[in-house]
Amino acid sequence: MNMHETISIRDHLSIRTITLLRPEKRNALTRKMIEELTHAFVDCGTNNSIQVMILTGSGNAFCSGLDLADLQKMALQDESAQRADSDRIATMMRTLYACPVPTIAAVQGAAVAGGMGLATICDFTLATADAQFGYPEVRIGFIPALVSAFLTRQVGDKQARDLLLTGRLIDVYEAHRLGLVTRVVEEPTAIEAAYDLAESLLKNSPASLRATKGLLRRQSADALDRDLAAAAEANAAIRKTSEFVEGLSAFLEKRKPAWVKKP
Repeated sequence: MNMHETISIRDHLSIRTITLLRPEKRNALTRKMIEELTHAFVDCGTNNSIQVMILTGSGNAFCSGLDLADLQKMALQDESAQRADSDRIATMMRTLYACPVPTIAAVQGAAVAGGMGLATICDFTLATADAQFGYPEVRIGFIPALVSAFLTRQVGDKQARDLLLTGRLIDVYEAHRLGLVTRVVEEPTAIEAAYDLAESLLKNSPASLRATKGLLRRQSADALDRDLAAAAEANAAIRKTSEFVEGLSAFLEKRKPAWVKKP
């Protein structure tokens, strides 16, 4: 029985599948989902019966990022609450990155903003031909602060600047070329390919897999923690600006934002 509100967890063999369960909202991240995902990621690392984790979304999308209606409500809260919310998101992403067992994202449809972060932080990202990726935060007066700490490490500074400053969406083939997608899956869903990969990983030494991930994690731990702390601060700060309030309102009201031009 699923005891979670926003995700489901299924264990088969030594494979744990975590599915985002808000298909009507394209699996947008709420505070509750962030908390449930963080706990689920921690449990994958501490539960010795789990050797591989798969992360996927229900419905036609993987994850569309933060729920903007929730974010709009959050923008009305004080600075300490804003920072706590940013820290929660950073902790979720850091926990996924540091998960001791191999992680696989099975992606279909949209994986944008924080959803793209979740998809590409995983060790393996398998995506269908219709998958789309991007960080459109700058289009609504927000900043892709937390995800940038991971993206620059994955694709390099120049490519990261292109994706983060333009806010453009890219298709699965460009994402694959950039190294953000491990493999393009031609089937309608990526979950079967994810299970095939997971079963092949089960043939490897569990201790060796954990040790290898631990080694990789330690190589960037200090710098990543520093970058995430700065990103969380920037994430919280931008929420109090007038352009963030205007951009978010414009998006939710389905109109163009009225940016204030600087002299």
